[in-house]
Parts: sequence; structure tokens; C-alpha cells
Amino acid sequence: MDKNIFKLTIPSKPDYISVARLTSSSIANKVGFNIDDIDDIKVSIAEACINALNRAEHIDIKFTIQENKFIMSVNNVSMYDNNNEDTNKEMKLGILIIKSLMDEVNFSKEGVEMIKYIEDGSI
Repeated sequence: MDKNIFKLTIPSKPDYISVARLTSSSIANKVGFNIDDIDDIKVSIAEACINALNRAEHIDIKFTIQENKFIMSVNNVSMYDNNNEDTNKEMKLGILIIKSLMDEVNFSKEGVEMIKYIEDGSI
């Protein structure tokens, strides 16, 4: 299967996180994930977007479907906020949620990459 890529840019405002959730849900459904996996994907993308709020004017999200995995990349996601200890506690909780729901989570200076593996026959 060829790689399919979808890109979404939303304003860095809480009101638009639902757009990212709906988009991830729609793509995950098309791939063939079950309802539990779709819920995990929606929660993970929301947590990543919440983490990225207020770091830039917009949040760039990329959804990639490969032969055996669904990858969601979100820019400006960080593991720490050097300026606010209370924010760090919230960020750590959000990251813990993402790591518990996704099969693989990778951080880089650009943001986060979240991977959910596709079962054989899903596509």
C-alpha cells in the first residue's frame, strides 16, 4: 500500500481541538480501526493539541497511513515548560495519557509522533 498523508492546520485555540479530534476519528474509521482504538486516537490527538496550545499561532498536524501503522504528528508539543511548574504537571499527565493509549510515542524538537499499529486486514 502506498503512503497516504493528510495535513491539517488549526488555530492555536481550544475551540478548534474538536476539528483535530473529528479529523483523526474520520481517518481512523476509514482505516478500519475499532471503536476503542478510534477513541484512543481521538483522546491522544486532543492531548497533543492541548499541549501545543499557546506555543505558536497555529498547530500543524499530519496524519500518515502506512501499510501497518497510522501516524499522527503534532508540532510544538513539548515534554516540559521551563516557566511553569503547574503547567508541567498537566503536561506530564497528558503525555502519560498519550503513551498509555498509543502503541508508540516519539518526541523530537519539532513535536510528537504518535503511532497506532494497524491489525492485518484493517485496510
